[in-house]
Amino acid sequence: MILNILKEHFAAALLPLTGEAADSGKTRTAPLLDLIRPSQEPKFGDFQANMSMPLAKQLGKPPRDVAKQIVDALQAAGQLAGICETPEIAGPGFINLRLKNGFLIKLLQKAAADEERLGIPPLDLPKQKTYIVDYSGPNVAKPMHVGHIRSTVIGNALAKMLRFQGHKVITDNHLGDWGTQFGMIIFGYRNYLDKDAYQKNPVEELSRIYRLVRQKVDEPNEEIAAAVLAETAKLHGGDPDNLAIWQEVLPYSKDEINRIYRRFNITFDHTLGESFYQPMLAGVVNDLLKRKIASETEGAVGVFFDGDKVPMLIRKKDGAFLYGTTDLATVEYRLKEFKPDAILYVVDFRQTLHFEHLFKTVRLTGIENVELTHVKFGTVLGEDGKPFKTRSGDTVGLNGLLDEAEHRALEIVTKNSSEENETPETNSAVHKEIARRIGIGAVIYADISQNRESDYVFSYEKMLAMNGNTAAYMQYAFARIKSIFAKGNIDIAAIRRQSNMLQLTQPAERALALELLKFGEALDFALRDYRPNILTAYLYELANRYSVFFEQCPVLKAESEEVRTSRLLLCDLTARTIQKGLELLGIETVERM
Repeated sequence: MILNILKEHFAAALLPLTGEAADSGKTRTAPLLDLIRPSQEPKFGDFQANMSMPLAKQLGKPPRDVAKQIVDALQAAGQLAGICETPEIAGPGFINLRLKNGFLIKLLQKAAADEERLGIPPLDLPKQKTYIVDYSGPNVAKPMHVGHIRSTVIGNALAKMLRFQGHKVITDNHLGDWGTQFGMIIFGYRNYLDKDAYQKNPVEELSRIYRLVRQKVDEPNEEIAAAVLAETAKLHGGDPDNLAIWQEVLPYSKDEINRIYRRFNITFDHTLGESFYQPMLAGVVNDLLKRKIASETEGAVGVFFDGDKVPMLIRKKDGAFLYGTTDLATVEYRLKEFKPDAILYVVDFRQTLHFEHLFKTVRLTGIENVELTHVKFGTVLGEDGKPFKTRSGDTVGLNGLLDEAEHRALEIVTKNSSEENETPETNSAVHKEIARRIGIGAVIYADISQNRESDYVFSYEKMLAMNGNTAAYMQYAFARIKSIFAKGNIDIAAIRRQSNMLQLTQPAERALALELLKFGEALDFALRDYRPNILTAYLYELANRYSVFFEQCPVLKAESEEVRTSRLLLCDLTARTIQKGLELLGIETVERM
């Protein structure tokens, strides 16, 4: 919010020096404007513009002279008169900016009056794009496990954040519903199915036979491995018996997956699995052969790239198609059906080479004006630093993991309630609902708060901690503010109508105000490279600024009614910003802990 306003004014001041406008489509001014940043030291002001040094090098002038030219241009046009105190030039050419309290209050009033968006406008129409966000994408023949957390929660957060910015977002869950895993299910169904167990709990029995067949294939048992491939080929060839089994078991698997999504409160605009694209695959291969983009090699068909020894295979010797073929058909369908400006694939880093090949192939077909981005992420690790497993070495099921998170959260909620006597209610349903929000929120936040390309260690203790950069800490900050309003019997709607009472007389008030007004910028920075952890870092800093404010500035016992109202307004805006930020990450708040 503030940063964009400063950039607009500096762009005009830079015009005489660069000879171009910021929106001219050239690249000289934009990087210079990106050098306007929040000051690291409050004593130097609120923001610092550091473009004088690189610009001086381009112009062959001393940096301080260039800084003076910029400041003179700003002052001559009266650009910053109502925004900043007189800019100061420091050191080799830094331009220090201290914002006027009146300007901050005006922005806070705008935010306070905006129920839905907190004063953050959506992008201008020319900047709005159509995004497809492809995320989660589990194989439906087996239960979701810990490895599915990252794609699911990162993709959901990105979709929400992009929508909030004003983009049109289409979410697609590209299910693995047609691959070798179904050959394993069909083979297991024919040879190992316990019919009584299947009747009682089909998902559990299908999971059992899948694990059993997978174990035999991995031994390796070459006979069973060949039989699995044969069953897969029959399914892909339209064998009526195999299709019947596939159609019978698929709904059970989807129901189990959807149960997980309901727990995360996640929905998709489309769920178009691999099977949806099966009729298109032969056409994709034939088209690439016809256009000489693909070629045959030893009976298989692949796309070869200059300087890369490894091709992207799109048809095996036996005529079977591969993931690359399906993904090419998916791109073709999406371009025709949705006409996107960008397609984001939220998939783990192990698929990096696959997506490099996919994107190169798409470019070879002549498609250039669509952003294709692999939003890659690292691995969830156990305390031993290895991929997170159960004690027996199995992959940790996602359903059980969420159960455990909620169970541990319930213990914390129950303990706090009995020890602190926050409420006389002993209704276990209330405690369970609070624990559900805390537990699920903890799992989401623990993942999203990491740099997505880094691995991280999964720890219930850390993610449920009431201090540090955790969801529980953020939810507690929100609940603490709500408790102030409850304790003071405050009419929040009435307080919001008195935004003209806002004042910033104490350093902690001003610091909190500045942080509140950085919400929009945090979103902008988070979406530049699709990193939701930038938003969590902002929320954590906001909660810390509020904590200092709370300690240093009495609210209900303020020295006057005017100060009390002003501080209640700051409290309310902080709560709403935390709530909106968590909402964009897919996390619910709680009124009390």
